[in-house]
Amino acid sequence: MIEILQWATLAVCGLTAIARVPSLLRGENRSPFYIFALMTLAILLSIEAPYVVIDQALGGINLANLLLRFVIFATIFFLGIRVTKGFGAEGAYRLITGRAGMIVLLAISVAMVAVFFLMDTAGSSAGLVGPARRDARNAVLVEYYGAAGRAYPSYISLVLLPAMVRAVRSRLPILVRIAAGLLALGGIAIALSLLFPFIPRSWDAVEFVVNYTAVLCFVIGLALIWAARVQSSKSVRRQGTSTEK
Repeated sequence: MIEILQWATLAVCGLTAIARVPSLLRGENRSPFYIFALMTLAILLSIEAPYVVIDQALGGINLANLLLRFVIFATIFFLGIRVTKGFGAEGAYRLITGRAGMIVLLAISVAMVAVFFLMDTAGSSAGLVGPARRDARNAVLVEYYGAAGRAYPSYISLVLLPAMVRAVRSRLPILVRIAAGLLALGGIAIALSLLFPFIPRSWDAVEFVVNYTAVLCFVIGLALIWAARVQSSKSVRRQGTSTEK
C-alpha cells in the first residue's frame, strides 16, 4: 500500500511538471514548473529503489538523504514565495524571504548537516532505517536529524497558514478557495510531522500517509490555482471578443 502511494504521488508530481513544460518554453509563469520538478525529485529520492541507486553513486553513505532534505527545503521555500505573492500575503512573504526566514533556514541547515555527520551513515537505506537500527546512539541522532529536516518545512507551512485560512473565507473564485484549503491542509499535515518522534514505531505507516497527504495537497492546490488562472484568462478573452463585436 505504501509503495503504491509513493509511486502514485511520483506520477502525479511528474505529470503535473510535464504539463507545465509548454509554459516554461514560452517563458510564462515558470515558477510552478520548478516547484513541481523539485517535488518530483523529492518523491523519487524517497522511494527505496531509486534512492539506493542514487546514493550508491554518491558513495553509499546516505548523502542522498541529505540531498533529499535540501531539495525539500528548496521546494517549500519557492512554494512559499509563490503562494505569498499569489495571495498578496506580504507579512508571510517577509517572514520567508526576510532576515528572520534566512536565519531560521541557516540555523536549521547547519544543525541538520552537523547531526548528519555525527551519525554512522554507512550503507544506503531510504529513510535512514539501517543507520537507525545500528545502535542506540545512532537511533537518537537519526531522530534529531529527522526533526531538523522537518523543522523548516513546518516553519514555512505555519507562516502560510493564516493567509490560506483568510483566502478560504474570502470571496475569491471557488477554485482558488479550494486550492487555498488544500494548501492549508498540506501545511497542517507538515506541521503535524513534528510529532513523529512521539509516534510508536508500529505506526510508521501514519508517517507516510501524513507526508504524502501534504505533497498531494500542495500539488493539487497549485494545479487548481493554475486552472483558475487559465479559466480567468479565457473569460477575459471572451469578454474582449464580445466587446469587439
